[in-house]
Amino acid sequence: MLFVTIRKSSFDETVMTGTVTRTVDAILDAVLSGQEMTETDGVLLLQQTAPGAIAAIRAAADQLRQQQVGETVTYVINRNINYTNICEQHCSFCAFRRDEGEVGAYWLNEAAILEKATEAVQTGATEICMQGGLNPKAKLHGRSLDYYVRLVRTIKAQFPDLHLHAFSPQEVQFIAREDHLSYAAVIAALQEAGVGSMPGTAAEVLDDEVRKILCPEKINTATWLEIVNTAHQLGMPSTSTMLCGHIETPVQQMRHLGLVRSLQKHSLEHHAAHITEFILLPFIGQEAPKPLRRRVGRDQPVLSDCLLLTAVARLFLGSVIPNHQPSWVKLGLAGATTALTWGCNDLGGTLMEEHITTMAGAQGGTSKTPDELRAAIRSLGRPPQQRDTLYNPISSPANE
Repeated sequence: MLFVTIRKSSFDETVMTGTVTRTVDAILDAVLSGQEMTETDGVLLLQQTAPGAIAAIRAAADQLRQQQVGETVTYVINRNINYTNICEQHCSFCAFRRDEGEVGAYWLNEAAILEKATEAVQTGATEICMQGGLNPKAKLHGRSLDYYVRLVRTIKAQFPDLHLHAFSPQEVQFIAREDHLSYAAVIAALQEAGVGSMPGTAAEVLDDEVRKILCPEKINTATWLEIVNTAHQLGMPSTSTMLCGHIETPVQQMRHLGLVRSLQKHSLEHHAAHITEFILLPFIGQEAPKPLRRRVGRDQPVLSDCLLLTAVARLFLGSVIPNHQPSWVKLGLAGATTALTWGCNDLGGTLMEEHITTMAGAQGGTSKTPDELRAAIRSLGRPPQQRDTLYNPISSPANE
């Protein structure tokens, strides 16, 4: 293999799996030859500190990316609409949420949402990503579902070709709880109204011991998996995410990736829809609530930690989730561009605005133009390509 010929040294870090001793070299060689990596293997890779070992992991992830999706780097022209920050929950990492009447609380009306969608279309956007707080007063005719359906129909009536990437598993659970409906009924109604895909947010870390500290009021791991699986069963694709760099351990990180991989395998085998991409979301602590901020002990992500986890995620998930995206909002455009050499093949969206991460103290900005994304991609000598939400090309690399 090419990778074997370019790696110049071996590493003696090992992990015992039954009676078999695994080394970093053996793990990387196995993955590059098409074998599936175990969670235990992933933990070993995440524990590496030697520069040579980390360089080898990066090179393997980059090579696997090239094998699986090629050199082209994709991006999408889109807009975020965070329609309200009024939320009944109190996640320990969230600087976005507000109580009703609190300074900074807002709730966009339909005219404001439609104005934002209009601005997006005028810039060439093909996608609106819409998520918000869990506002118990967000009801129409006494029903939460009717309110959310009306939001969707308001946008789709004006812009029928816009893809709506909207409402996380947590929002689906909230609507179902408020209206005493099944998850399937909520998802089907949103889909019928015009929602095209589900953001895989609210996953944070799929480990209930972590969730008890990060987001004790949120859905548990099993419910997140159930709702995403239900969406896939109904033909609605989703993304997948992980919030990293806070209190979680490498074991918990790999457990999260293992659950995502198992879910994707099941969906690919049994359902018409599946996960389209994996996005790593590093924790921003600058404006986060003080208890978690003090516990984590830093305000901004550690780029080297994010890059190593990015590479391991590609090595672990790449065979079933080929598209991997860094967050330029959280890492900055330079950091996200670097992640394209650690296994990522997509640079995300233009966004136009971003509130949730920015209010936490992120320094990456809230908007990028297509030209900025294309320039970042070209700086690596790789061709950019505009895509839609579901990774269908909108233009050829030659026209970019």
